[in-house]
Amino acid sequence: MGETHNNLKLLRSQSLSSVVQAEIEQRILSGAIVAGSRINENGLASELGVSRGPIREACRGLVEMGLLTVIVNRGFFVREVTRKDAVDVYDVRASLMRLAGETLAARISDAQLDVLEKLVANMDTAESADDFETFYALNREFHDRIVDFAENDRLRSLCEGLVKELHLYRRRSLLQGGGLNVSNHEHKDILEALRTRDPIHAGAALEKHIQAGKERFLAAAAYE
Repeated sequence: MGETHNNLKLLRSQSLSSVVQAEIEQRILSGAIVAGSRINENGLASELGVSRGPIREACRGLVEMGLLTVIVNRGFFVREVTRKDAVDVYDVRASLMRLAGETLAARISDAQLDVLEKLVANMDTAESADDFETFYALNREFHDRIVDFAENDRLRSLCEGLVKELHLYRRRSLLQGGGLNVSNHEHKDILEALRTRDPIHAGAALEKHIQAGKERFLAAAAYE
């Protein structure tokens, strides 16, 4: 009986820390908690109605994901990335997205093309309305769908980790070098390559798009 009680207590604790981790992650990815800032454990515990235990467990999980760093006797901080960090991640992601494009082009269905076409159309609408937040969410979904449709679990896992790292500086890159309009024009090139089911063209279009994003990021960083 005592063992069962302890197991249930552990399960509840793990579930609670998972919920807290998802909440903190969402705040980091939305920009509500900015890069370099310290995680206010007491404030979050009070706001979320939990003890500091689940907060600390959640933060340790986010350290493993690369979103937070920990400084002894000071606490957890949202990770700040260097220029080299960003360039390295962009270059790796460009290669992975080339693979995703080559894989997907050979197998993409009409229904999957419809999904991607609607996302691109919705990004056009968001760009016209100067609605950056909606555009950014659609932009992430467009890339996520391409990876999902490629049906390579290892590729998906690698891309998910890189996307979370990239978010720490990727938002600002969308506003450089022609901004949302140029980014979505590149999406249309990708879509056309997938529509023709040309693996080489699709892979190249995706790699070029990610590399262009890197150049926009570097342009944005130059003004800081």
